[in-house]
Amino acid sequence: MRTFLFKRLPSALAVLVAASFTVFLMLRLIPGDPATTLAGPDASPATVAAIRARLGLDAPLAEQYLHWLGQVLSGDLGPSYAIGGQVSELIGDGLAATFQLTVAALLLVVLLAVPTALYAVSARRRGLAGVLRALTTGALAVPPFVTGVVLVLVFAVGLGLLPAGGHASLFDAPDLAVQYLALPALCLALPSAAILARYLQDGLERALGEDYVRTATALGVSRRRILWRHALPNALPPAVTVLGLQIGRLIAGAVVVERIFAWPGLGQLIEQGVSRRDYPVVQDLLLLVVVGYVAVQLLTDLLYSWLDPRVRWE
Repeated sequence: MRTFLFKRLPSALAVLVAASFTVFLMLRLIPGDPATTLAGPDASPATVAAIRARLGLDAPLAEQYLHWLGQVLSGDLGPSYAIGGQVSELIGDGLAATFQLTVAALLLVVLLAVPTALYAVSARRRGLAGVLRALTTGALAVPPFVTGVVLVLVFAVGLGLLPAGGHASLFDAPDLAVQYLALPALCLALPSAAILARYLQDGLERALGEDYVRTATALGVSRRRILWRHALPNALPPAVTVLGLQIGRLIAGAVVVERIFAWPGLGQLIEQGVSRRDYPVVQDLLLLVVVGYVAVQLLTDLLYSWLDPRVRWE
């Protein structure tokens, strides 16, 4: 495992450096100027120039980029341009809520996908398996902002079972926090659960079509035992890789879901940063997402090697 990590770290660092440069450059290519936004529409050119000088935006792009990297490496992200306060404090306030939402959605992905795939494969009626496949296709095809509105209309407005939006601390009021968390976590989890269920179902069907399954069946081994002891372990490692990719999708999708359900996470912060041209907030948040995605992929590869003994990283 240690050898594998040492082999992967250079490529992971290269990805992070390339991502940081891309994020930095793309923000500068977007129309709009933070100095103009801060100065207001009636500000004179001298006022705008003074603000640009104070923020360091008049320096060459290479110098700005290196200055930002220095801040990131030192852990001092500096102040926000427009929102106010230190960027590290702003990210810290929203990170806990986003992490809570993402972890809850990840648990729902596993709890929804694995039983669905197992039941679809073990169901003796082909019609029922087709219905489950149609449901996963629908969950994958409908975008989260539509799913979120439907969930609010059904469970909050129609049935009155869950709140339409808001947030509560798990430590102060866990029962209330779970109610606030249920709808956004479900909305975020459904597309990824559909992908994982379809992939796991296909893997199980391929595994059940192997020669060793026919041999075990001829020897009188029950289909349930074959499914749990043989087919599932063989189909699980590729599904773990898909699950790792879906974690990145959950992190990115949280931006939209948090906006729908008024969840006080990083989604609202990045929306404020983009609308106000707050370069430090947006570029630090986007780089944080990339760091999280790269870390998840490393952990996924480690878990894959643990589940599949045929993999040898040395």
